[in-house]
Amino acid sequence: MIQMTLIQIDNYGPWTVTPTPRRESDLQILQAELYADLQRQFAAKQGLVFFMRFDNMLAISNGMDMEDHLRIQESIGNRYPITVSMGVGTAQTPYDAQRKATRALQSHGGAQSEDRKEVLAIDALADDEGFVQIAHIDINGITETLTDTMPAYDTSFVVNRVQHFLMKKLIKKGSLLFFIGGDNFMSPCNGLAPEGLLKIINEIKDEINIALKAGIGKAPTAEKAANLADLALEEIRGGFTYDLVHLMKE
Repeated sequence: MIQMTLIQIDNYGPWTVTPTPRRESDLQILQAELYADLQRQFAAKQGLVFFMRFDNMLAISNGMDMEDHLRIQESIGNRYPITVSMGVGTAQTPYDAQRKATRALQSHGGAQSEDRKEVLAIDALADDEGFVQIAHIDINGITETLTDTMPAYDTSFVVNRVQHFLMKKLIKKGSLLFFIGGDNFMSPCNGLAPEGLLKIINEIKDEINIALKAGIGKAPTAEKAANLADLALEEIRGGFTYDLVHLMKE
């Protein structure tokens, strides 16, 4: 079982325009600082946060209990002009876990409800038997073929296109996908076998002529799983394995 936490800023849309629209640069700074702050606090508990729309973020939170979540909410509320609510869900796949987390939070009111503040809605917590499986996926040779030869925006367009294709295919397997910078993506992918990910990588090569490789990590917490995925990817990059998908587990 994987445990996912949905983090949602309370009543954010109305706040950004009350009493008048706030400066866009200030809002962008707030969102970036909040993401970094949440990442630090979840990482202290071996969790991992992924940004989506910044007013909504998803975290893998195996090993974290109710008190851990409450402390993070309190810390944010004490230091920011906004508050956050959270929903927590567990399931055999990341998609189902975040779906349960979302429904748990939605049952306490809408994202722009004036009455909803610092809600912690827990559908279920993962037990000690839970684990996290994460794939670290990157594009082969992007520096030579794109970054050093094409305009920067064009390269970004290609990366976004790859992300779109990966998301469409991975969600059908109950897996999620997040852009993590450069030409790199991370996919919480409990329930997806390495052979299944390899099939997706081969399909993308055939469909859009972009070559990918992926390291997969499997461990009790997100931090450990992500580190193992990084190490597995480095073994591919270093030529220690000829596999396009390589698994390492604790």
